[in-house]
Amino acid sequence: MNLLKSTFTLFTAVLFSACAISQPAAQKGQTEDLYKGIEFEMPRVQEPVIPANSVSITDFGAKSGGQELCSKAFTDAIDAVSKKGGGRVVIPRGTWLTGPITLKSNIELYTEIGAMVIFSTNKDLYPLVETSFEGFNTFRCSSPINGRNLDNIAITGKGIFDGSGDSWRAVKKEKLTESQWKKLVSSGGIVSENGKTWYPSQQFRDGEKQAEMNVPRSLKTKAEFATIRDFLRPVMVSLISCKKVLIDGPTFQNSPAWNIHPLMCEDFTMRNTSVRNPWFSQNGDGIDIESCKNSIIHDSSFDVGDDAICIKSGKDKDGRDRKMPNENLIVKNCIVFHGHGGVTVGSEMSSGVKNLHVSNCTFIGTDVGLRFKSNRGRGGVVENIYISNIEMMNIPTQAISFNLYYSGRSASEDLEAGADGKVPALLPVTEETPQFKNIFIRDVNCKGAMTGIFLQGLPEMKLENVELTNIKMEADFGMVCIDADQVKIKNLNLKTKHYPVIDLQNSSNISLDGLVAPEGLPLIKVSGSQTGTTVLKNSGIANPEKQLVVGKEVPKNVVELRK
Repeated sequence: MNLLKSTFTLFTAVLFSACAISQPAAQKGQTEDLYKGIEFEMPRVQEPVIPANSVSITDFGAKSGGQELCSKAFTDAIDAVSKKGGGRVVIPRGTWLTGPITLKSNIELYTEIGAMVIFSTNKDLYPLVETSFEGFNTFRCSSPINGRNLDNIAITGKGIFDGSGDSWRAVKKEKLTESQWKKLVSSGGIVSENGKTWYPSQQFRDGEKQAEMNVPRSLKTKAEFATIRDFLRPVMVSLISCKKVLIDGPTFQNSPAWNIHPLMCEDFTMRNTSVRNPWFSQNGDGIDIESCKNSIIHDSSFDVGDDAICIKSGKDKDGRDRKMPNENLIVKNCIVFHGHGGVTVGSEMSSGVKNLHVSNCTFIGTDVGLRFKSNRGRGGVVENIYISNIEMMNIPTQAISFNLYYSGRSASEDLEAGADGKVPALLPVTEETPQFKNIFIRDVNCKGAMTGIFLQGLPEMKLENVELTNIKMEADFGMVCIDADQVKIKNLNLKTKHYPVIDLQNSSNISLDGLVAPEGLPLIKVSGSQTGTTVLKNSGIANPEKQLVVGKEVPKNVVELRK
């Protein structure tokens, strides 16, 4: 018997000594497929190797049911397995109430099917920490799941993490039914003077009044920030300066602010993951991957209250001083059911974004489909963006949007605010001037949008080298292109309700080869004194006098029709 026991122990040790996270052969093949067709040199993203040690939070006194706080059990379990060199912390089936969970290197947080971790609404459990939010260096409350300067960490399994975000967020009355609003108001908190917004507390309201894009810029010390702690909503999962990170399987929902925020991480993988927030949740982003290097996000779904998959690199001077672009990112096989943007770059992109591949994604009802945004003051360069095989439907505003005058509002809110009709001024180019160039988008279908394609650069820094190939869209309005240079359009099919189908303003080196559009007048409009060479080939224009409108201010002989 002792010999048999020893043999089994030895066999188990050999079996599990290499790692706790292993990939089946089918998944390894799928992983290799993810790197096929990448247009830039993309290093293989390294995944964590976790030692085979394992403990359960119940070994350290955790009680299921959601009534007793399990914070100490989580901490003790992580400490115990960490002392052994790392391993798996198991969260069994059940409901577990806890405060923040702080990870350590070589730790896998594994949730069994049926496990639900609910983070406490007691804000005293979330101390203020130095961090970055909305691209600024600032203080926020500690995140429910957090880790800093770690190697080899993973969050896996099929459980659920709930951030209890409804106790942190303000809510606009217009986004709730009457009965929902009454229930919310009766729960406590305060209502704004105009009766349109509910706040969790007066402290939250005080913080909002002095904040710039959710960050109080006038406050400097931790003590000053403490006076408005309720307002300093944390992101749900904060991973800062970590290497070899894996998120595989769980559902993350109801976050206080952004849901998942890898910041300055290297070798980050997220797959098979669901991210959910109420559609009305302010700043309820899905994942904000910021200033990271060598990352892959695939086979995941998002249904959120703000941008779903968002790529960032810091804001204004804080971002430029960081000097860490978001570099080498693959996004594949993801579905977004709701959000302000399906895949978004910016607006905090001041350290730059380069080498981004997005393919085989589906956006259903997102405010914007593919969303690129920035404004003067950001600086930074966004370049080498490759997007292909995208399906969209029921997009309320623009299916493809480049907006270098981002206001801080959603695209729908911008429409409600209306345009002021002012002609943008030409400003000098400085380190604060954002630049977007080398953008390649192909094989995109959209069934229903307000505007199919909206491209708007800056007069002093135009969108540069944009290629649109094999685009088929059904939208109220077709394509608008303002302040762009070197735009190449091939095989564009636009079914629109309004004309012109294509509206080109102050753009140059425009090449159109192949346009399918419904009959109507005018088909293409060209305007602006800064208009340059515009070649229209196979555009369907049989009667130039009626179907092509060229403004009187456009320089002579820059617009050319070809068969």
